[in-house]
Amino acid sequence: MKLEEVLIVGGSGFVGTSLANKLAERGIRVRIPTRRRSRAGHLLLLPNANVVEADVHDDASLDALVAGVDAVVNLVGILHSREGKPYGADFEQAHVRLPQRLVAACRKHGVGRIVHVSALGAGDDAPSGYLRSKAAGEAAIRAGEPDVAWTIVRPSVIFGPGDRFLNLFAGLLKFFPVFPVGGAGSRLQPVFVEDVTELLATALAWPEAVGQTWDAAGPKVYTLGELIEYVGEVSDHRALVAPLPGPVAMLQAAVLEKLPNAPLSRDNLRSLQVDNVADGPPLPFDAAPTPLETIAPLYLSPTRRKAEFFGMAARKREV
Repeated sequence: MKLEEVLIVGGSGFVGTSLANKLAERGIRVRIPTRRRSRAGHLLLLPNANVVEADVHDDASLDALVAGVDAVVNLVGILHSREGKPYGADFEQAHVRLPQRLVAACRKHGVGRIVHVSALGAGDDAPSGYLRSKAAGEAAIRAGEPDVAWTIVRPSVIFGPGDRFLNLFAGLLKFFPVFPVGGAGSRLQPVFVEDVTELLATALAWPEAVGQTWDAAGPKVYTLGELIEYVGEVSDHRALVAPLPGPVAMLQAAVLEKLPNAPLSRDNLRSLQVDNVADGPPLPFDAAPTPLETIAPLYLSPTRRKAEFFGMAARKREV
């Protein structure tokens, strides 16, 4: 299959930016929709990138975006939604309806390839609306065959510079020397963003990836409490993690979900009831995942950031 232009839905975000750079480096044109072009300024100078102001939840806009590309990568995912059964309306729009509409648009325009990012723990009987909606989105993608060949990638929590996971805790720990947390014993296997996007790029190029569902995880399993303690050590904001019992954790989440840019919701807490770890090898092809400890200090440690800043300044003076 030729691969000259790829539509990256959700391409202006954290994972999308990494993927867009990878594909552009390989000479592949990338089409990246964004609601506001100004929010994708970091991509405007990327070679082979076409940043398009569009609403992917509008049928006419989505139709125009899919027309003429060779493949689609769907990265869209949200963490919060209004409550609802089997999942809230926001999860339905982003995780279920959008994949359905993408498959329909691909069929209409003869686009025969889609790579879809889901989540570890997705399941019809999962405890959270988030995970149930992710399972429904996977079903929508699989329903595209045989017209639309699919690959599904299920990452654990993704880390890297600019992430909304480790950076969230680093910001909160500045203000909470004692950190009360629900789900402290939940198990996670964080995966480096570059490992995830390398897998996505491989899936696009490798015919044997068609019809595959791959886990994507890091080399080590941590509890949530251990991760928070590690972030505290690296960011110089050490804190005592205080695990909360279930009912108290739910009460805390009910309060936090009312805040702007809510750091936690009750649905997030329900997701933590499912271990966020790979069933088998962390990455396909026996690839070696990148350890968290080799990357996180580069963007969480104030000492490392200062050293890098003064190092760059010294190099500029030498020039």
